[in-house]
Amino acid sequence: MTQISARRTVLTVCSAFPILPVASAVAQTPPQTQQKVESPNLPELIAPVEDDIEAVFSPPRPSQPDKLVALDQIESFTSIETAENEQVKISSNQIDSFTSGEKTENKQTPEKAEAPISSEIRIITPVAGVTTAKTTNLGVQYHPNNQVTVTLNGKPIDAAISQYLHKDEAQQLNTLIWYNVPLNKGENTIIAQDADGKSTSVKVTVEEVQKKIAIAPIQEPRIPADGRSTITLEGKITDEKGEIITEDIPVTLTASAGQFVGADQDKDAPGFQVLARKGEFTATLQAGLIAQNVKIRAAINQDAELEAYTNVEFITNLRPSLTTGSINVRIGAGGTDYRGSFRDYLNPNKIGRTDVDIDAAVFATGKVGDWLFTGAFNSKRPLNQDCNGDNRLFGGIQSCEKDYPVYGDSSSFTNTAPSTDSVYARIERTPDIPGAESDYFMWGDYNTEEFARSSQLYTATTRQLHGFKGNYNFGNLQLTALYANNIQGFQRDTITPNGTSGYYFLSRRLVIPGSENVFIEGEEINRPGTVLERKALSRGSDYEIDYDRGTLLFRRPIVATELNPFGKTLVRRIVVTYQNDAGEDSKLYAGRLQYNLRNSDTVNSPNGHPFIGASYLKEDQGQQDFELYGFDFFAPLGNSGQIIGEYAHSRHNTLAFGNVNGSAYRLEAIGNLGKNFQGQAYYRSVSENFANNATWSFTPGQTRYGASLIGKLGQTTSFNLGYDREDNFGIAPAERTQLVDLFNPQPQPAPGSKIDNSLTTLRAGIQQKIGQSDLSLEYVNRSREDRITNKFNGNASQLVSRLDVPLSESLTFRAQNELNLGNSDQLYPNRTTFGLDWALYPGVSMRLAHQFFEGGLLQGNSITSLDTIVEHKFSQDTTVRGRYSILGGADGMTDQGSIALNHGIHLAPGLKLSLGYEHIFKDIFGDTATGIKFAQPYSVGQSASSLGLFAGDVYSIGLDYTDNPNFQANTRLEHRSGNEGNHTVISAAASGRLSPALTAAVRYQQAGGANQLLQGLGDTANLRVGLAYRDPNDDKFNALLGYEYRQNPATTPDTLLAGSGNGSIDHIFSAEAIYAPNWQWELYGKYAFRSSSTSLSEDFTNHSSVHLAQLRTTYQLGYRTDLAVEGRWLGQPEQGFNEFGLAVEGGYHLTPDLRIGVGYAFGSADDRDFSGYRSAGGPYLNISFKLNELFGGFGRQKVVPPQQQESVVQPVALEPK
Repeated sequence: MTQISARRTVLTVCSAFPILPVASAVAQTPPQTQQKVESPNLPELIAPVEDDIEAVFSPPRPSQPDKLVALDQIESFTSIETAENEQVKISSNQIDSFTSGEKTENKQTPEKAEAPISSEIRIITPVAGVTTAKTTNLGVQYHPNNQVTVTLNGKPIDAAISQYLHKDEAQQLNTLIWYNVPLNKGENTIIAQDADGKSTSVKVTVEEVQKKIAIAPIQEPRIPADGRSTITLEGKITDEKGEIITEDIPVTLTASAGQFVGADQDKDAPGFQVLARKGEFTATLQAGLIAQNVKIRAAINQDAELEAYTNVEFITNLRPSLTTGSINVRIGAGGTDYRGSFRDYLNPNKIGRTDVDIDAAVFATGKVGDWLFTGAFNSKRPLNQDCNGDNRLFGGIQSCEKDYPVYGDSSSFTNTAPSTDSVYARIERTPDIPGAESDYFMWGDYNTEEFARSSQLYTATTRQLHGFKGNYNFGNLQLTALYANNIQGFQRDTITPNGTSGYYFLSRRLVIPGSENVFIEGEEINRPGTVLERKALSRGSDYEIDYDRGTLLFRRPIVATELNPFGKTLVRRIVVTYQNDAGEDSKLYAGRLQYNLRNSDTVNSPNGHPFIGASYLKEDQGQQDFELYGFDFFAPLGNSGQIIGEYAHSRHNTLAFGNVNGSAYRLEAIGNLGKNFQGQAYYRSVSENFANNATWSFTPGQTRYGASLIGKLGQTTSFNLGYDREDNFGIAPAERTQLVDLFNPQPQPAPGSKIDNSLTTLRAGIQQKIGQSDLSLEYVNRSREDRITNKFNGNASQLVSRLDVPLSESLTFRAQNELNLGNSDQLYPNRTTFGLDWALYPGVSMRLAHQFFEGGLLQGNSITSLDTIVEHKFSQDTTVRGRYSILGGADGMTDQGSIALNHGIHLAPGLKLSLGYEHIFKDIFGDTATGIKFAQPYSVGQSASSLGLFAGDVYSIGLDYTDNPNFQANTRLEHRSGNEGNHTVISAAASGRLSPALTAAVRYQQAGGANQLLQGLGDTANLRVGLAYRDPNDDKFNALLGYEYRQNPATTPDTLLAGSGNGSIDHIFSAEAIYAPNWQWELYGKYAFRSSSTSLSEDFTNHSSVHLAQLRTTYQLGYRTDLAVEGRWLGQPEQGFNEFGLAVEGGYHLTPDLRIGVGYAFGSADDRDFSGYRSAGGPYLNISFKLNELFGGFGRQKVVPPQQQESVVQPVALEPK
């Protein structure tokens, strides 16, 4: 034991010196365990090793590799035995006693080393066997005279990997160590070889750990929808044995409602990022204001994406009652209400009479039994009407509230009682049925989400409406009914983007504010009617809309296509449905009956619960009534499959054919067949007369059905089988080539030529993994039959072969050949593609590809593409997403050549550079299986298949600066050049504080018509500059100053009818200030000036100006009495118009809620061209009452009694410092 104690003392002393700071001294052997080495060349060495929990010397490491014993300890042990002067030889079991690995099963095969180290190379770590670790420390021992080369899987060790060389001159022994060497999945071969060819090798097999993720709420999964309550979620990541893993893994959380609170680990990444430390994580979700079921998804994305779902409920917030509002009674001379509507002031029809006006505005909410009541009423104006007079569905932030960023308090605005008329009422509750939607009855503005279920495509309705809506659950039976009473004309437009952000003109002007639904759809380029993706956009965050002109300006460029040389190429469409003022007032009735099959197994299912439903909708459009009804069902098959069925029938009136009827069918099934197979079958059919403009895009007169099967035949072999049949029949949309067609759009497209063709596609393929390479071979047969023309007749077979070969860890060679066997298909000619993928970073790869075409419509053409496909965060401030490509064609023609980029480059803290590029080689128009594609600014109804593309190049560059909270700026330049003309978009904005009291804001936008055939429109430009003064130390004086420049603010496609040279320019200046020297006095003044000039065909020019001046003085005689004097002037000197107004009023508060005012008002107007001079004046009585409660005390706030507080002892003297 004396010897052992001495050795332990030496170990402790040596451990205090960081001889090798990059080594790791960790062992798993029990304390004071003696390890005896059996070797003829090594004297007995007894080495007690402590069971250290923490490493003595710990190198920085992102993961947990195999740990190697610290070489300083080996040196310490060896130096004690130097008196023996014998050569040291370490067996594999001795190294194993110094090596600590992961807490995973390592099936290691010990090896004995018997040859002298001088004549042999030894790999001391890792040892041969099976592990789950993805990295390892690699250690090699050899004689100093040897020149050793070490390879991993036939490739030298990466020079960037940290390494250390330890030389032991006494023992004539070199030990070379690499740290955290990455291993490939499967078998890894490590070979160490000297210059004479002698070598040794170790094989390590990396087995992938099958991870599972789970997430669930900790407490009761129901919280009030009050915007404040939170629920804590807990998640775990386990291995195949159910044990929690020890890694730190980032997890992405998303929720269908509410917001996650706390620190986001990666703000640039989509969703909310949390870090699962040692396989466990927690997150907090804050409730929203709408009672609903919320689906939460947790996902990790490493080698393969794993996900888990859970559900929580935001239940109706049965809050205490609250009432606020006012009632105002005014008796006085008609047409003299100075503070009333400007439209009624000095109204000739009211002058000379006495008016009695009673106005009331009230809002109330609170608990009524088990229900929550919310109501609002305004007798003077619609509830949604803002300070500009706009009355949009669901309201919105008023423009007069966001002109100047003065306060910046990060407050939010939520309209809880939206209504385009004067009344809003809603009573709701959360039923005591798990997973059920809220019961409610309401009058106001609403969406139609109950009529757009996951099982609905042809019967779906996605609209913004106003009127009555009710939803009630009778157990598992759910009934929804709605009625809309003030619908204007309904229109559907589909627009081809040109790669810029706008302006995109709709087919109609005077859009009903708030009625629009905007989507971006992606359709397979060679298969019109096959929409693969659809994304809904939001006003404000995604786009701006001018309701008067009917224009859209997006926040980012919208690319026309997305090229994938090894897959499917998509074309982008902008789909907009909206109401417009051109139609007649109409009514809409709809109802849906749905039976939900809920049980405990479907509560947290990602697919939801099964149901069957039937719906009916009728819209009274005068001479063009529309009726739609059908039924649908949804049946999930576990977590990985589902069956969807749907039938729809429509009836409507058309200008060409009168009353027509049509039907649509859909039946789809997808699911796993055992563990190794997955099957899919589908049937879709739409008759030529079926119509529904409030759903996804489809092609009337098309039937598609087919089936596919994919499966695994072994660990390295898989196969796929597929059958698809497409029939196109009916009448294609007519080609519109006349200018007048642009200005007379119809709800449905005009009929064109008849089509009758079919396409049958058979596929069979096999995929084989050979080492690290992937080889696939697929047979494709396409049989086309055109029963009207012979252009697309034919039967062609293709052999599609593909090879993916990794040349290195980051470089992969790809090759694909599509060879027609015999006859060639017109749309699918022979094509050969070579590609080289370079993995720059995890999730980021650059692809260089070249395509050769032979035969068909693309004969003799080629495409060269350089793509960067990214979805990765480079650093804390730089995130790159999107696609970047540079294309070049042999003779500049392709029907698939295009790309897009959304690239943010970090130049400095808070400064980002954005770049964009898109190229289309040649116009994509002409005949297709569904009709002809032709140039048009927009297609109406379900005629998106007639849209084509112009060739052109689009470039965009932008800068964003957000690092300084007192100054933020951004600018972007977009330019398109092409066959149809040039188009430029310029935008720039900046805001910040020039001093603690002075804030400035500036914004500039310029763009023209981005639609096809509208490049002749003049650009619309807008410049806004604002200054705001508010001293945070002295709030007596505040001021605002603004300037706005407008160029062609009202340009529309109708301008093209009058020829070129039309335009207008406006200059607007405004200033206002308020001064309150003390609590009694308040002085307010405002002045605005607008100068306008209009030119018509460069031959006629008109100038006009408008002035507005306003002054007000208020004086508080006491706490109950006040006096106010106010006047204004509105004038147009060029037109000889002047209007004056004056009001004097004194008021007295009988109670804090009741005020009586008496005053005198006078006004006059002089209009030399129309009504001449008129005036009115007289005294008035004004009574105002503030509401705090309704009947029975509803809304009265109870005073909270004083709360008992802990006694605090005040010190009588200060303690000396």
